[in-house]
Amino acid sequence: MTTGTDIKSTVRDRYARAALTVVENGTKGSCCGTGSDCCGDDPITSNLYAQSELHGIPAAAVLASLGCGNPTALAELRAGEVVLDLGSGGGIDVLLSAQRVGPTGKAYGVDMTDEMLALAHANQKAAGVTNVEFRKGDIEHIPLDDAMVDVIISNCVINLAADKRQVLAEAFRVLKPGGRFAVSDVIVRGDMPDDVRRSAELWVGCVAGALEEQEFLRLLREAGFENPSIEPTRIYTAADARIFAESAGLDVERIATEIDGKFMSGFVRATKPATGASRGASHGA
Repeated sequence: MTTGTDIKSTVRDRYARAALTVVENGTKGSCCGTGSDCCGDDPITSNLYAQSELHGIPAAAVLASLGCGNPTALAELRAGEVVLDLGSGGGIDVLLSAQRVGPTGKAYGVDMTDEMLALAHANQKAAGVTNVEFRKGDIEHIPLDDAMVDVIISNCVINLAADKRQVLAEAFRVLKPGGRFAVSDVIVRGDMPDDVRRSAELWVGCVAGALEEQEFLRLLREAGFENPSIEPTRIYTAADARIFAESAGLDVERIATEIDGKFMSGFVRATKPATGASRGASHGA
């Protein structure tokens, strides 16, 4: 049985290796399964950013990006806002957010992997960005005070958390009243084969940990959010599914057929009510 501790350890190890691959080899690390070149053709992580957006972003930040969307482009960030990226990795979305909110705003990144944090700090220095702060922590226990941020973004990370209800409760806690939840994630439509759910390799590949669409919306409402919605950004085909199945050593023909069209990248929106007390205890700024 795969436990929450097992999942967290597997995720940390894989993303640490991905960060080291960028630093040591100057190439993109593997983000799914056991193959060393999976990400090159990965339909989840490829072609997420327009070249025009990447001006001033260090190449290492781009190489370390293992997300499934472009939340900074969809979150409608405004000058002066405070943004938090859950699972900030090498820092690409934090740096892009810092550009969008400008010098009167601020962008925080939280990540649990030392190697990714070191890479993010190096990328921040290379970019010469000062309105950014990276903190070590996991997204189930966000190291920020209550009601600190205007917008929460995340890029294919919430699906990796074992306790998603706790993640959403923490997101609600650190948002200001009226704050926005605006994340990219992998979403499931319908049932998923049990052996895919059990595969820790696919948790890291951003598939097996994905919430079912209606469950995600329900958990957001339970956490206290208003007006939750999910906008599909990519729907994955049987051909895409073969990458996931092969990387985990699963029956390619059967799995590809069973999950055809049942996975998508989606942009998840919700709002914290403009009035009412924050939930949860303060963790310190």
